[in-house]
Amino acid sequence: MSNPYRDLPDHHYWRRAISATESHLIDPVTASGFRIGPSDRVATAGSCFAQHIARAIAGMGLHYFVAESGEGLSDEEARRRQYGLFSARYGNIYTAAQWRQLLEEAFDGRQPVDKAWPGRNGGWIDPFRQTVEPDGFSSREAVAADRELHLAAVRRLVAELDVFVFTLGLTEAWRSRADGSIYPLAPGVAGGSYEPDLHEFVNFSAAEVEADLAAALERMRAINPRVRVLLTVSPVPLIATYEDRHVLVSTAYSKAALRVAADAVSRRFAWVDYFPSYEIITGPATAGVYFEEDMREVNELGVAHVMRVFARHYVAGVPLSAAAPVPELEPGGSNVICDEAMIEALRPGKS
Repeated sequence: MSNPYRDLPDHHYWRRAISATESHLIDPVTASGFRIGPSDRVATAGSCFAQHIARAIAGMGLHYFVAESGEGLSDEEARRRQYGLFSARYGNIYTAAQWRQLLEEAFDGRQPVDKAWPGRNGGWIDPFRQTVEPDGFSSREAVAADRELHLAAVRRLVAELDVFVFTLGLTEAWRSRADGSIYPLAPGVAGGSYEPDLHEFVNFSAAEVEADLAAALERMRAINPRVRVLLTVSPVPLIATYEDRHVLVSTAYSKAALRVAADAVSRRFAWVDYFPSYEIITGPATAGVYFEEDMREVNELGVAHVMRVFARHYVAGVPLSAAAPVPELEPGGSNVICDEAMIEALRPGKS
């Protein structure tokens, strides 16, 4: 008797695709919507896991596009001040709403109510890029001037890029009650002061993430019709949850919502692909070996596996049987900047 599953390829079956495959050879990509050539300008944004992707892209010899590079600074000082960490100096973009609002500010004249906050370690900080200037800006005016430079870099980035890799990181966020602006960190962590009358917690639904993500990507495509997008979901668990529940439960919800939103948007637009870095790192076949001892940070073996699969399916000229050139990474995640790590560092009684 016939059945609809009888003639499906091996990748449709868990036993053939997972159980019978060595974990380091598992490749969950079955098709790719585009290939990246050596002249394509590839830009990145997103959560801290996106930093691994950015370094690996540059290490493969692709054109990693940086629109805000810190010209005139030494390499060490530029890194310290987060130039080149992403394609522009926006720091970690943890939510789709953050990215949408940044585009609205850069292209549509959106004016957030918050302009500058006093920094925890002195000086002033940008409420929407709270850690990019580690010593703080000298004044409110300096914050405003640097933000104008940043917005100009974002405009150039969107107008000139060819491929945009965006890593979704969180659903939990803090926002202004005055105008709905989303912060990368809660007020009072890196600077400013938490005021319940001024600030509120939000945990976005999958539908809300999808709406923000779709609107942001459509805005980019309207500005730059060449843009192709690769969406990923960060495999890094939440460092802390504000919900009144276990952090493991909040992590499961957050990643599920982001994954659903990414799937919906990639199905909606032919120029958007989803890349399964989340599945590669967190799948049961790897038994957690792609995480550091804290069971949170992704180690160099995991990054290498992700980028092998990325190169095989998305880099022009790399055959499906080839291993990808992956740059050496410092062990322990020490070369990745995660703003949210400040939440744990400031916990009372932390030893």
